[in-house]
Parts: sequence; structure tokens; C-alpha cells
Amino acid sequence: MNAKARAWIIGMALAAASGAAHAWPDKPVTMVVPFPPGGATDSVARAVANKLQERLKQSFVVENKAGATGTIGAAQVARAAPDGYTLMVTSLAPLVVAEHLMKDLPYAPAKDFTYLTVAVQAPNVLVVSPSLAPKVGNVQDVLSLLRSRPGAVSFATSGAGSSDHLTAELFWQKTGTKGLHVPYKGGAPAIADLLGNQVDMSFQNVNAVLPHIKAGKLKAIAVTGNTRSQVLPDVPTFAEAAVPGLVVYSWQAVVAPKGLPADLRNQISAALTDAIKDPAVSKPFTDVGLEVVANSSDEFTRFQRQESARWKEVIETGNISIQ
Repeated sequence: MNAKARAWIIGMALAAASGAAHAWPDKPVTMVVPFPPGGATDSVARAVANKLQERLKQSFVVENKAGATGTIGAAQVARAAPDGYTLMVTSLAPLVVAEHLMKDLPYAPAKDFTYLTVAVQAPNVLVVSPSLAPKVGNVQDVLSLLRSRPGAVSFATSGAGSSDHLTAELFWQKTGTKGLHVPYKGGAPAIADLLGNQVDMSFQNVNAVLPHIKAGKLKAIAVTGNTRSQVLPDVPTFAEAAVPGLVVYSWQAVVAPKGLPADLRNQISAALTDAIKDPAVSKPFTDVGLEVVANSSDEFTRFQRQESARWKEVIETGNISIQ
């Protein structure tokens, strides 16, 4: 085959690949959520899917594939074809936490996904039960209580290895204190028992407990953001309360299987960030305390590595296990 023929074949292949990317999506896209319906990740997925469907005139179907801290759904996506028709909307657990807690994880988070964008993030907020609220007014009161009752003050979490659990562990490490970890199967039952005075405290996503704080049912002590939350402007950050380094955000993000062609990756990432930034999508998020991120694929890839290294250190220092 001469050089001219080879050049023609290569040119036709590139044109075909480019055309395939521009045609996306020409069939329904599945957006896997590795958690049950009704949670924050599911809500983000459905809002973004509806906007993509409206803009791109193609079906975006949310499929809940829950189990094993999100790793069952994540493994399914890791095995899928990298053609743009299987995406995953997930929180941080399957991407930066699970590999440090679970043996024989059926995928490698840094290698088996194409990172598209972090959609939204939210700081956590330390809240105390109604019965404890009159006695605990600020972070120093919390520390005094923990030091007077080491290992006995209960902290509810949505499960071992969850964002709220790891935030509590980081808080104890930063302050030289220790509480009693009480894991639940999800945030809703943890919050219910906190409201019922069955447990003392909890680090929860701002959006998950905002209505209870606004109603005066839970007392907010401090937030884990770099700055105060726009929906809780009177609640200080931990840095303001003399606990530096306790900056934690939960987040929801979108990934695809590894091997997604670069042009298709860029096209899908752009479609996602445009949908997330649309006021019809973003305003309901910001109204409940979520912050829009909508970063680039490269930025998300770097962020995943940083988050994974950070939580690995916390988990190893705290000798944390999911057992």
C-alpha cells in the first residue's frame, strides 16, 4: 500500500471517529447511580439527566444499582463499553474511599474510569441532638464534652467509610479526642435517631439536615467548608472555631468507563457542565446548600488522586475498617 492510500485510509478513519463523536447521543444513555433512589446522588443524577434529555433530544435513563458502599454499581460501569452510553453519577465513596477499606475491590478507581466532572459539592456540618443542644453551644463546648467523656459521646454516621464517618474521624485526629462511632445504613436513619436523642452528634451534609436546622430541631455547631455556607451564614467554619485543617466536602460527580476517546470525553464533559450550570438545575441545588463545581475532566482527574491520598491517610491513621 502506497503512502497516498495509507493517508486516505487514516483520514477516513479520523473523519469517521469525529463523526461518531458528533453524533452522540444517537441512542439512550444509561446513568448508573450506585445507591438507592431518593438520596442526594440520585437527585443530582435525575436533575442532570432531565436537562441533558431536554437539550440533546435523547433519553437519559437513571438506573439505581445499589450495594456494597456503591462498589457494585461502580464495578458494573467499569466493565461497560467506553462508548459514551454508560455513565455513572456517584458520591466520593466508590472513587476515593472504597479501595482503602475493601479487599479485592473489583476495579481500580484511578485506572478504570474516565473522569468527566464533579457536579456539586457541599460541606458537612456538625449538629447535636435536641437534648444536648442546651449544653453545647460551640466547638469548644464539644471538645470539653469529648474530653470529659472520652470514647463515650456518640456520633451517628450513614455507614462505615462514609463522608460523615471520615469527617468525624478526621475531627478526632485533629483535636486529639475520640467519640463513639455509631454507623447506620444510610443518612436518613442516622438523622432520625439524632432527632430522637438516641445519639449525641453527627457530621452531616448541609443539604441533608438544613430543614431540621432551620426548624430549630437540630443545632448547627460548625461547618467543614473553606468559608461559611451561604445557607447557614451564622454558623462558623471549624477554622474560625480554632480547629484548622478540617476542610471536608462531600461531592457528586460523573465518570465513564476507561478508554473513552478524547473527543467523546470532551463532548460529554462539556454537555454535562453546561447542564449543571443551567439555572433550572443549579438553583435548586444552591437553595439547599450544594455548591456547583462543574470542573473539567483534567481537573477532576487530579482531584480524584488528591482525595484518594488524603482519605487513605485518615483511614490508616484511624485504623478504620468497614467490619
